Amino acid sequence: MTTTEVDIKKLLEAGAHFGHKTERWHPKMAPYIHSKRAGIHIIDLTKTVSSLQIALDFLNKTASDGKQILFVGTKRQAQSIIREAAETTGMPYVTERWLGGMLTNWSTIGGRVKHLQELENRMASGELANKYNKLEVQRYQEEIDQLNVLYGGVKELNKKPGAIFVADILHDANAVKEAKKLGIPIVAIVDTNGDPTLVTYPIPANDDAIKTIQLIVDYVQQAINTGKSAMKKSADKDEAPEKSSVSQSAVKI
Repeated sequence: MTTTEVDIKKLLEAGAHFGHKTERWHPKMAPYIHSKRAGIHIIDLTKTVSSLQIALDFLNKTASDGKQILFVGTKRQAQSIIREAAETTGMPYVTERWLGGMLTNWSTIGGRVKHLQELENRMASGELANKYNKLEVQRYQEEIDQLNVLYGGVKELNKKPGAIFVADILHDANAVKEAKKLGIPIVAIVDTNGDPTLVTYPIPANDDAIKTIQLIVDYVQQAINTGKSAMKKSADKDEAPEKSSVSQSAVKI
């Protein structure tokens, strides 16, 4: 059963079918290519719809199971779109720079995140302002700001997320490599110059057009929110009998 219906007309309007120049293609994308036009590969949008539908169902299930989905999009066109979707769904994200070991060496990365959180707590409590002069406090704030650029999106990240969503597998190849190494399922937009076999759930589409990225991420956001809502309803149902039982006991007493 599908959780989110994908509209092929919207994909067409967003230019999702425009691939790269034919000489830049990856042979393994052949099953997803419809034709050539003016030296450019045209992606088969019927394949995009079916692939995206499968990916959305997986993300919905992942979210309904209470697992985190790490959003990754460090190239300019994707940064704000990825950040907004992650924040809206309450998921971790990386939009500035993928640091080596972000997933595979979490002990080190986690140490920097913990340092950032401690500084923020000390700043918020007024401890730093009480202990240091204005210039020193300003330097601490600058350090906090710098750390937030690198680690702000992963402050709530568990060591191993349930999935990773990548906007461009070539631009963020290191994120894909680390996720594969740890066996984390990868959902990603894959253009005609990418290798879809690197991804668990490839979504064949234009990964450069802002409208396409926005549309696909909107679908992803919707699927995750639907999954989270289902998890909440399930949790509420589980709690209901306990409350009822307590209430009946109180009446008997």
